[in-house]
Amino acid sequence: MQKIDIETVPGGATPPPIRVGEASIDHAAIAREMQYHPADSAGDARGRAARALVVRELLRQRAGQLGLAVEEDADIEAAIAALLERELDVPEPGEEDCRRFHGAHPERFSEPTRLRVRHVLLAAAPDDAERRDGGYRRGQALLEQLREAPQRFTELAQRHSDCPSKEQGGELGWLVPGQTVPELDRALRHLPVGLHGRPLASRYGWHLVCIDERQEGRALPYDEVAERVRHSLRERATRRALRHYLLALEAEVGVEGIALDDDAAGSLMQ
Repeated sequence: MQKIDIETVPGGATPPPIRVGEASIDHAAIAREMQYHPADSAGDARGRAARALVVRELLRQRAGQLGLAVEEDADIEAAIAALLERELDVPEPGEEDCRRFHGAHPERFSEPTRLRVRHVLLAAAPDDAERRDGGYRRGQALLEQLREAPQRFTELAQRHSDCPSKEQGGELGWLVPGQTVPELDRALRHLPVGLHGRPLASRYGWHLVCIDERQEGRALPYDEVAERVRHSLRERATRRALRHYLLALEAEVGVEGIALDDDAAGSLMQ
């Protein structure tokens, strides 16, 4: 289906309201909904908000057709839940499907690698070139001191770090992927145990990093994660069933001003 950009239209004119059957969704309603749909741009957030409201209105109208109460917000949520329970056909995954999915996606059902990390943060904003250059040179000087006297890490962290962890001598404890900023996270996963030989950059500045211990992740056997596997397959099946259901409602009721995409069920699953 073709998507319609609802942020701008030729000539700068205000786009018409979105219509779902005989109901309209105005721009004020979309603006209020945007806070629940963070995105990289206002246009993306607006599009996600508009689609979420279209989905809600489609379900509200269908619930009304079936005689389910839809007068107040609380009633609408209950009616939608009752509607989906009644009309959505989600097959239960079988044991063979679960075992096959587990075998095909071992990374999804594994214990992550854990790192016990200390660091010193030398703060510098990304757009402050002078401070970042100075911070890098300062970091190199501190690393030279640490190479000569590794036992001074706690002391130097307490004296020089701009991170609250300085109070614990730079201790960050055990970290797993995703627990720190992405740029530092990517670097840490490839480092061996010990003091890293150069400052590592992040949006916050430069990090002097020492990995004290590393515990490699391991794939978990099926019997330990069977319920997680079943839940993942059930969620995938629910998304697929919701998508087909919503696209069928769109065709039946009629939607103007925007088209539901293949991930129409996304906002509802959230």
